[in-house]
Amino acid sequence: MTKTIMIIDDDQVFHDLYTEMLEDTDYRLLHAYDGDEALLKLEDEKPDLFILDMLMDMMTGDTVLLYLKSMPECEEIPIIVISCQPKRGYKNLKDVDPDLTFLDKTVTKEQLIQEIKVKIG
Repeated sequence: MTKTIMIIDDDQVFHDLYTEMLEDTDYRLLHAYDGDEALLKLEDEKPDLFILDMLMDMMTGDTVLLYLKSMPECEEIPIIVISCQPKRGYKNLKDVDPDLTFLDKTVTKEQLIQEIKVKIG
């Protein structure tokens, strides 16, 4: 069964980059360009994993994460945070999701795929 990943990032460049990195996999991608769009898309479909940017306009990634983890239908969906911000600034989010994974925006294709496989196979 194909697994679905929702990319939540306000920068088209990163949507394109992650799409390119994952093009040779069987993962299906959903794209949301801000937190509001992500929450709207969740009304129709639940992904198996989120890739989340922290630095976004309007609703920041940490706010999106808190919303997602407060929703019973999403609380068990794993999240990979990919950000240029140091993860120590977000270490309190591990209290909300102990399995949260932080990656730097310089993540390689191999690193990203490996982390996704750990989370959802």
